[in-house]
Amino acid sequence: MENLVSEEEWIIDGNYGSTLDIRLNGADTIIFLNISTYLCVYRVIKRKLMYHGMSRPDMTEGCPEKLDFGFLKWVLRYNKNQKPGILERLEKLSTEKNVIILNNPKEVDKFIYGLK
Repeated sequence: MENLVSEEEWIIDGNYGSTLDIRLNGADTIIFLNISTYLCVYRVIKRKLMYHGMSRPDMTEGCPEKLDFGFLKWVLRYNKNQKPGILERLEKLSTEKNVIILNNPKEVDKFIYGLK
């Protein structure tokens, strides 16, 4: 991860807590999707149903979609347990980095459309 963020340009997504500091320190722009728990759970379940027994198009072949109780529990508790600390860190970083917080799918669509 440290080698990756030392590159001139990169994009990483995900909520990997073990590498969060490396990514936050290396980034010049941070986009945080502040999406509701209900929508996240809906999308996790929908993804599982759509790709049951298959690899998603964004995954390496041979990595079938799976959903277990531990991951579902993590998603259900994310906004309460992880999000407050991350938002606090992003607030502190906002003076030196470009921090963008998108709060719903409409804001995400508007942001993406604005990039074109």
